[in-house]
Amino acid sequence: MLAVTILGNNSALSMHDRHQTAQVVTANDQLFLVDCGESTQTQMQRYKIRKSKINHIFISHLHGDHYYGLPGLLNTYSLNNRTEPLHLYATPALKEVLDLMLKVSDSHFGFEFIFHPITETGILLDLPGITVACFPVAHRIACWGFLFTVKEKPERIKDGELMRAAKPSLSYAYCADTKYDESILSHVSGCNLMYHETTYLDDQTEKAEARFHSTSTQAATIALKANAGRLLLGHFSSKYPDLSPFETESRQTFPASEISREGVTYLVNS
Repeated sequence: MLAVTILGNNSALSMHDRHQTAQVVTANDQLFLVDCGESTQTQMQRYKIRKSKINHIFISHLHGDHYYGLPGLLNTYSLNNRTEPLHLYATPALKEVLDLMLKVSDSHFGFEFIFHPITETGILLDLPGITVACFPVAHRIACWGFLFTVKEKPERIKDGELMRAAKPSLSYAYCADTKYDESILSHVSGCNLMYHETTYLDDQTEKAEARFHSTSTQAATIALKANAGRLLLGHFSSKYPDLSPFETESRQTFPASEISREGVTYLVNS
């Protein structure tokens, strides 16, 4: 089983009861946090996410709406006497930020903290049943997308003989802040579910390009060319109180498009 729960679908500001980027990927019985905007802990409580089950956190880039909630979350883990190791995957500069935070506050984490710097495309995590890979996207600073892939195990009868072949793998592609960039197609081709940032509507294409963001139709075009199964739209600019035009525009190019909604869990289907 593979699913994604949206905790935040807005861009820089919390407005219109929308919050900064964060989501939880569930793979069978494992939870993975992807980005950690400043409202993440509140949203976890609101939607009953068991943060103690999260052992791996992936941060796409160092713009505040994607990681300002992380220091508070790590501190909460310490206050709650966490004992399980915690793995963090991010651009190397985030380690410097966290080290400085601990230094100036004369603090330390009360659990084993393992930092994995992201420096190149490839597999970040390979566990039984799931792999997580990273790929670069075209943003104003170093920024990474993530691909979660789950392969079901074959079912066997008691004597070990194969009863049913393994189901096809399921994959979820998280395309973080990026302008329109077809270079990501080779990394996300054929994914069952794609999340792609859609900060602006199509009449703001020039602004999107200048700010290294995408429009609704650009996200839909990437999903179409990637032969994705479904497309979730997110990272909306706070200038839009009504999000329905994003869905309308995107569906003209890629009919299987929908707005990501906070608190909703989207199952990844073949």
